[in-house]
Amino acid sequence: MNASLWRLTPIASVLGVNEPRQRGADRELGASTWSRKLLELGYHHEVSEPASKQLFSYAEYVERERAAAIKHEWIAGEIFAMTGGTPEHARLQATLARVLGNALLDGPCEVYSSDLRVRSRTTEMATYADLTVVCGELDTDPDDANAVTNPTLLVEVLSPSTEAYDRGQKAAHYRQIPSLREYVLVAQDAPRIEVFRRGHDGHWSFLEAGRGESLVLESVGCTLAVDEVFGRTDTITA
Repeated sequence: MNASLWRLTPIASVLGVNEPRQRGADRELGASTWSRKLLELGYHHEVSEPASKQLFSYAEYVERERAAAIKHEWIAGEIFAMTGGTPEHARLQATLARVLGNALLDGPCEVYSSDLRVRSRTTEMATYADLTVVCGELDTDPDDANAVTNPTLLVEVLSPSTEAYDRGQKAAHYRQIPSLREYVLVAQDAPRIEVFRRGHDGHWSFLEAGRGESLVLESVGCTLAVDEVFGRTDTITA
């Protein structure tokens, strides 16, 4: 069954919240509309708390990260501790790595775990996606050999505390990475996968799929079946 398609405004739009599925719909999504809906539904940024109000250079962040016991994000000089995940989050992340890894086994694309740092130099952000796919040669940051700058596809597994951030601010940073062609969001409380895709004209489109459906990941040339990712329905948690 085909996934539904929405049309997004370019770059500046804040990615949305869950609305009733609109099969075959094709419309523009405005940033102010999504921002208002996020607030109305009580979404707020809980992905992390500032580790310090002091500003750090990127070199200082990298040095601190080498010795840190947990992962941190770096955004324009501020360092944020990243929160841990649930067992369901970990299961979905591992399953996605297996499914994508098997699908891309004989091709030019490689799947990397959340240990790989991703840097957006344009927006001064460094973070860790749940999964990163790079097609072709791996380009690392000149100031950080452990940070990739050319992801083709990024995957985030949503959770109640991070959903608004993953859809909003983090997605806005990701969309400024020139190499990025698709951004995948995987729900944790329902069998649902969403794909945000950059078109040749620079506009981003939105597709979603649920139980019994699949999505084509054009950036890496494979199909992602929702049932293969989520498996048994009794593992879904609210």
